[in-house]
Amino acid sequence: PRRFAYAPQLVVVGGGQPQVAAAQAALDELGVGDVALVGLAKRLEEVWLPGQDDPVILPRTSEGLYLLQRVRDEAHRFAITYHRQKRSSSMTASALDGIAGLGDTRRKALLRHFGSLKRLRTATVDEVMEVPGIGRRTADAVLAAVAAPVVAADPAFDPATGEVLA
Repeated sequence: PRRFAYAPQLVVVGGGQPQVAAAQAALDELGVGDVALVGLAKRLEEVWLPGQDDPVILPRTSEGLYLLQRVRDEAHRFAITYHRQKRSSSMTASALDGIAGLGDTRRKALLRHFGSLKRLRTATVDEVMEVPGIGRRTADAVLAAVAAPVVAADPAFDPATGEVLA
């Protein structure tokens, strides 16, 4: 598990009573008992505490509520940015990435020459060597890479070929 230089004093979860209960169960399972926990439900900006049946309603002008809202909004922004970057990189991933001796220029030349990874997969070593700058060793590496089975991150979409696998 990840360790911090200083243990957190407060954990804020987005959500109401069910989310706070789940977070409390997770903290209990980890043996973390000395951390305050609150949940902030977005709809009415209710503050939920573990084990309480009713939320704490802070005045709309409360500086404490304002701080909790900013913490929640920043956490959401961070998570959304992370997932967008992850999705973007998986959508531009290619079976040609990571092949020794094959940089952007040669990769683009291969795709221009063959038109698609599907056509490249059916090529012979000699056909791949017709692409300027591609020797036998690189051609062998390219064909080995594109022939390997691709495990898609999302079973409905193959990021290597762009195929929809419905």
